[in-house]
Amino acid sequence: MNQLDQSRRDTLKMLGMGSSAGLLSLFGGLSTAQAREQLATPRYAVGAAPVKIKAVKAIATAPQGSNLIVVKVETTEPGLYGLGCATFTQRAATVIVAINTYLNEFCVGKDVDNIEDMWQAAYVSSYWRNGPVLNNALSGLDQALWDIKGKRAGMPVYQLLGGKVRFAIPCYTHAGGNTPEAAADSVKKFMADGFKYIRIQQGGYGAVGATADKPDFKVANFGGETDNYMNERLYLKSVPKMFEVVRKECGEEIELLHDIHERVQPIDAINMIKRVEEFRPFFIEDPFSPENMKWFAQLRQATSVPIAMGELFNNINEFKEPMVNQWFDFIRIHVSQIGGISPAMKVARLGEWFNIRTAWHGPGDVSPVGHAAHAHIDLAVWNFGIQEAVQFSEKTQSVFSGCPTMNKGYMSVNEVPGLGVDINEKEAAKYPISTKSNWQVRKMDGTIIRP
Repeated sequence: MNQLDQSRRDTLKMLGMGSSAGLLSLFGGLSTAQAREQLATPRYAVGAAPVKIKAVKAIATAPQGSNLIVVKVETTEPGLYGLGCATFTQRAATVIVAINTYLNEFCVGKDVDNIEDMWQAAYVSSYWRNGPVLNNALSGLDQALWDIKGKRAGMPVYQLLGGKVRFAIPCYTHAGGNTPEAAADSVKKFMADGFKYIRIQQGGYGAVGATADKPDFKVANFGGETDNYMNERLYLKSVPKMFEVVRKECGEEIELLHDIHERVQPIDAINMIKRVEEFRPFFIEDPFSPENMKWFAQLRQATSVPIAMGELFNNINEFKEPMVNQWFDFIRIHVSQIGGISPAMKVARLGEWFNIRTAWHGPGDVSPVGHAAHAHIDLAVWNFGIQEAVQFSEKTQSVFSGCPTMNKGYMSVNEVPGLGVDINEKEAAKYPISTKSNWQVRKMDGTIIRP
């Protein structure tokens, strides 16, 4: 028997007999009982101790002008907390009450690890559900719990969702101007920055602001002073022309998107989308309001232009019928409104079965925490489509550290455990929120246009 074989036999003999000397040498001076315990239960198999929720509170701030609401979940483990986005810019003050009064009372004492159970319980705890106020509060709670779970696991949240399937997140940005030529110039600037996907608008949504005409309702002193005017005919004519000019000046390689924002009649939206089909849009967003969903079947028969829809949905069940019928191509979820990461992942997984891709709604009135939540899902789901880009001002970055970053049209997350974004509460307090919102858009005669 050679020396190596004898050494192996001696080692096996020591372990089999439970030799104190052998165990002590293998485990660096531990007692026999401790060594046996480590041998029986490796470190990776030892679960973390339970952690309870100590408090839930809202943090309100507006460093870029838009109201932002963040949920902070504090735990019984010193120094451990999670952040989630509960931003409802138009009704921010009511979300704060929902979080500080009802959500706090509901959550205190619960186990932070039981995200699904807590989501389901909170979802029905008010009996009537799916209102935007409670949904935003629930979204913030859900994201904060995922943030905590990532921190406890020592991993970025995307790892808990399955790990990366792409190195970074392709994004689209927003270009526009009051003329087709101005829109094309804007597109060229973003192309030079590396963007491969660009949304084009002439004026605001529905070409609001693209004309200096004074509408009749303003002359008649009807409506509010800050109410906007939309000339529907002008808008419907301008979009195909804008696509034609931008495509001619910027080439075939750039992917072009456009947002109707539900502001025209369904039949007019269908006819306009048919006219832009030759310019190969990457997608047209929100052609119909949630009240007009059945029109999607007719739109599908009329054109092959890809469609994005869903940012106004309150209930994840609203996605089921359109997805099963393949009425649209991109899931336009507002993750901080639909209920958080947990329900957004469920809708994304359903979309994979129907070849429907994600395109989370990421406007400026989502906090950096909410944008990080988008990004972590984007990194992990196979049927990702595109993400809305965002730029954070210096003021916002002074409030939120670890914000997602943009580079040549790609978004990346802060590679630390959890969602990767933290908040400076003292700095946040320097930028108080308001209760003002201006979403009124009217026709020539003063009729409100639904977004």
